[in-house]
Amino acid sequence: MWEYTDKVKDHFLNPRNVGTIEDADGVGEVGSLACGDALTLYIKVDGDVIADAKFQTFGCASAIASSSALTEMLKGKTVAEAEKITNKDIAEYLGGLPREKMHCSVMGQEALEQAIRNMRGEVPSKMEHSHEGTLICECFGVFDEEILRAIKENDLKTVEDVTNFTKAGGGCGKCVEDLERLLGEARGEGVCQTPSEEPAHPAQGLTNIQRMHLIESVIDNEIRPMLQRDGGDIRLLDIDRQMVLVQFIGMCSNCPSSQLTLHNLIEAKLKEKVDPEITVREG
Repeated sequence: MWEYTDKVKDHFLNPRNVGTIEDADGVGEVGSLACGDALTLYIKVDGDVIADAKFQTFGCASAIASSSALTEMLKGKTVAEAEKITNKDIAEYLGGLPREKMHCSVMGQEALEQAIRNMRGEVPSKMEHSHEGTLICECFGVFDEEILRAIKENDLKTVEDVTNFTKAGGGCGKCVEDLERLLGEARGEGVCQTPSEEPAHPAQGLTNIQRMHLIESVIDNEIRPMLQRDGGDIRLLDIDRQMVLVQFIGMCSNCPSSQLTLHNLIEAKLKEKVDPEITVREG
């Protein structure tokens, strides 16, 4: 599980400035419910000073905390000062974010930029109307210019870094080659071509998020249907590196042979389809 600072927990449990500003001078909307994270930021400007800022967000604890922190950072700043706020500043204000959750601070920075541009009449509030680049990640709707910017501003080195900061590559994985190409482009070099080798196991080379999606897919598509045929089911509770925690429900929860099912079916299938080092425990 991810470790959160006390400040992240505080802004998640007691978020500041939640709501809307009806006569907002600028509105920035980024993300989408279909992609799992969405943020709308409202700013009210008095002269050249941001007098008020509010937000509405749909997302995880880090998304809520990042949005809350951003609104606190904005109040009292001039527009020029606000324009200098980066995703790193948001994360530092919170005492740090897990690397896998840095995309939440990036979303805050994008919403702020969008709100300021909207205030100036340059773009509509919705981010999707301003993209001119190429769509790279269809799963999360991430464009090449967003990825290149994240790589350069945060000195990203790997595909997993890109996924952590933008979510690109965290779904089906079809865009991984494009992400590698963009990493090379950002460094001003071509993508190094190495002889292809067969992976030692299906999960080799996948990012943490891709690995989790693969585990979920195997459980949903191959393991759960077999259990349901016998009146049982399974709930995925947690994934911690190579340990998978599950809970039996239905007939499986009272079955005297549940431990055999746990190891001979569930663990064996995940070892075969994901990683031979996986262990499965019942929670």
